[in-house]
Amino acid sequence: MSRRLEDRIALVTGAAKGMGHDICVALAREGAHLALAAREVAPLAALAKDIEKLDRRALVQPTDVTDEGQVQQLVAATLSAFGGRIDILVNGAGVTGPVETPVWQIKAEDFDHVLAVNVRGTFLPIKHVLPTMLAQRYGKIVNISGTSGLRGYKNRAAYSSSKWALRGLTRTVALEAGPFNVNVNALHPGIVVGPRMDRLCREKARVRNSTPEHVYQEYVDEMALRRVTTADDIARAVCFLASDDSKNMTGQSITVDGGWDV
Repeated sequence: MSRRLEDRIALVTGAAKGMGHDICVALAREGAHLALAAREVAPLAALAKDIEKLDRRALVQPTDVTDEGQVQQLVAATLSAFGGRIDILVNGAGVTGPVETPVWQIKAEDFDHVLAVNVRGTFLPIKHVLPTMLAQRYGKIVNISGTSGLRGYKNRAAYSSSKWALRGLTRTVALEAGPFNVNVNALHPGIVVGPRMDRLCREKARVRNSTPEHVYQEYVDEMALRRVTTADDIARAVCFLASDDSKNMTGQSITVDGGWDV
């Protein structure tokens, strides 16, 4: 690693598991200190130990990103712990919601939950972190969206709606924050190796009377590179967007999906 983020302060939501874990470790390897936010304490504590082994500081702050009071506490704790700075915000918290479910079968409460976590849970950290970034006239915001925010996604109306909303939020905040030297971009992972992909393949296979292996291969066959995205692929892209290598990019949708959406 090139240490592009030496002593930057990064706040990451959805930090505990999967992509979030790998994103945090990658940011630390690039030199950043981290504030770690997620609902579960134990995985955050384990992640903090991994970061501290890299000689970087880590603040553990359990947070429900849909709760404005808790988000305010998260931001205040981060500012207190790291000398009043937040240089990087990665909004990684999210849920998948109903899988293989046509819109007329989605429960209203399930739709609301997906929008609350994926959209409100991105809006609130932005709302409360931005004043610091505007005042210091520097900041990098990376919103983790998805390829379902680039095109229609059959039988995933709640999830796709939330990811399309993140594109609009990203572009709007980019316009508002740009004059203050704050970059705001959306990263769109394709299907990523891990528990969420396994669940998706299982559910699709159940509905189709197929096998998870067959569903998995269908995805691979649709990818130009014929390989599935890994959490490390996403982490590397986040580091690029969080660094000054991307200093003149804002309001953009960056896709990392092995060529699934070409």
